[in-house]
Amino acid sequence: MEAAASPRSALAALRERPGAKVLIVGGGINGVATFRHLALQGVDVALVERGDYCQGASGASSHMIHGGIRYLENGEFRLVHEAVRERNALLDIAPHYVKPLRTTVPIFSTFSGLLAAPLRFVTHKPGLRAERGAVLIKIGLVMYDVFAGPIGRNTPWHRFRGAKASLAVLPKLRADVKYTATYFDASVHNPERLTLDVLRDGLEANANARASNYVALVGHGERGARLRDELTGEEFDFDAQVIVNATGAWVDQTNAAIGTPSRFMGGTKGSHIVLEHPELLAACDGREIFFEHSDGRIVLIYPLGDRVLVGTTDIDADMDEPARCTDAEVAYFFELIGHVFPSIPVREQHIVYRFSGVRPLPSHDDTAPGFVSRDYRIEHTRLPGGTPMLSLVGGKWTTFRALGRTLGNKVLTELGLSPAPGTRKPIGGGRDYPGTPAALEAWYARRAHLAPRARLEVLLQRYGTRADAVLEYIGPHDATLPGCPELSAAEVRYLGAHEQVGTLADVFIRRTSLAFRGLVTEALLAQVAEALAPVLGWDGAHTAAQVQECRRVLAEEHGAKLSLSNA
Repeated sequence: MEAAASPRSALAALRERPGAKVLIVGGGINGVATFRHLALQGVDVALVERGDYCQGASGASSHMIHGGIRYLENGEFRLVHEAVRERNALLDIAPHYVKPLRTTVPIFSTFSGLLAAPLRFVTHKPGLRAERGAVLIKIGLVMYDVFAGPIGRNTPWHRFRGAKASLAVLPKLRADVKYTATYFDASVHNPERLTLDVLRDGLEANANARASNYVALVGHGERGARLRDELTGEEFDFDAQVIVNATGAWVDQTNAAIGTPSRFMGGTKGSHIVLEHPELLAACDGREIFFEHSDGRIVLIYPLGDRVLVGTTDIDADMDEPARCTDAEVAYFFELIGHVFPSIPVREQHIVYRFSGVRPLPSHDDTAPGFVSRDYRIEHTRLPGGTPMLSLVGGKWTTFRALGRTLGNKVLTELGLSPAPGTRKPIGGGRDYPGTPAALEAWYARRAHLAPRARLEVLLQRYGTRADAVLEYIGPHDATLPGCPELSAAEVRYLGAHEQVGTLADVFIRRTSLAFRGLVTEALLAQVAEALAPVLGWDGAHTAAQVQECRRVLAEEHGAKLSLSNA
C-alpha cells in the first residue's frame, strides 16, 4: 500500500480529489476483490471501510478455502462448481497464504440419512433427523471429486478407510467409528493478510485507485456520498457515478443510512474458539476433522500451527447487537469435541481466543440457517438523483475472485465499458513464491545474511515474497522485541507506515496473528504502542488510550487473558 502510508494519508487522497467513477463501500474480502478487479481494468475506483479491512465477517471465518461439499445437499451445484474451481486457482496463485488441507470425516453408520437427505434437499429444512452415513457421504465425495475435474487437478481424490485403519491413523477417535473419509480442500491461515494483499494489488496496479479504512458512508445528497472519518468525526462529500454496497451483513443498514431502505439480508452468527491444547492438536494428526454433530450441524476441529480452531455455530443474528462468542456456544464446542474425541478433556483454560462474525446471508424467513443459500446475488437500485447502487447479497471467502469479477463487470456495464480479458495472475506475495522444498531452502539461503532462519520463516509466512520489502525496510540483523521473536520495533514501524494501521488492535488482530494465537501480553502492548506512536503521530495520552482500548477489545470481544510479560 505504498500509495497510502497511513490511514490519514489514505484519507487525504480521497479528500484532495473527492470523486471517482466508482465508490465501493465495505473493505471485507468481497469489496476488496471488486476493487482489485476494477483497478486492474483501469477504472478510477475508490473504496472506504468504516472499520479496519477484514474486520467483519471476512476476519471471522473458519479459515478455509473450500468447495462447500455440504452445499451439494442444498442443490447449490453452480456454487460448488465455482468454489472448487476457485479453490484450485487460489492454491496456485496465492500459495503464500492458501495451503492444501487434508480433511477427514469420521462416520458412525453405513446407510443412515438416505431417506432424510432427499427431504432436506427438497424442503431446505432439517426434517427427519438422521445422521449422514457412509453411503451418503460417499455419493457426495464422488460428486465433489467430479466437480474438481479429472484433469489438471491439484488435490488428490478422496479415500475411504474402515474402522481398524481409521483408528490406526487417529487412535483418539471414538471407538465405534465405522469409517473415515479423507479428501483435500484448502486453508487460509491468515485471511486478514490475504485481504490486504488483494487490496495492495489494486492500489499498485492503478494510480487512480484509492482506498481508506476508518471511513464510513453516512448519507447521500446532491453533492454525492457523505463520508465520515471514523477516527476524527470529520465529514466530507465524495461524488461517484456508481456506488457498490459491499458491507456484508450490514447491507440493509447501509442502504437505510443513505435513504434507500432494503430488506435483502438475513445474516447468521458464526462463532469459533482457538485452543492451546497439545493433546487435541496431536489427535488431529495435522488434518481438519470435519463432521456432523449430534444436532445435525456440520462442525470442524482444525489444527492451525500449534493451535486448534473449533467451530462453528449458525444462529440467526440480531444486527443491533455485537456478534460475540457466548458461553453457551463455548459449551457447544466442548460438546462437539467430546462427540469425536471423548477421552480428551477440554476446559475453559485451554481457550486463548474467541471470535464471532455475521455471515452475509440473504433473508430466509423460516428456512433453517444451515440450509440458507451460500450463493450470492447483486441487487440493482437507484439513489435519489439516479445514481446506480449495486448491493451485494451473500458471498463466500472461497469465491471472492469470481464474485469480484462478476460484480466488477456489472459496474463496468453501468459505466458503459467492456471488461478486458481476465488473467490468473499471482496475488501479491504469491509472486515468485518458492513452491518446492528445494526452492524454499534456496530462498532462505539467499537471505541468511539478513536475519536468522526462524525470523525469515515468520516474515515469509506473514508477507509471502513481499517479505523482501520488509527486510529492506527493517535492515539486517533487526532485533526482535523482548520475549517476542515474531515481531520487532522496526517491523511495527513498517506496518504503521505501509499498511494503514489505525489502531493498536489492528496490529495484533489483523496485521499479525499474535492475538489469534494468544501471544499478546501487557508488556507487548506497551512495546508495540511505543514503536507505533511516532509513525502515526500519537502523543502520550493517545498512546495510553490506544493501549487501554486494545486491552478492552481483546478481553471483551475475544476473551483474551493477557499475562504481564512476554517471557
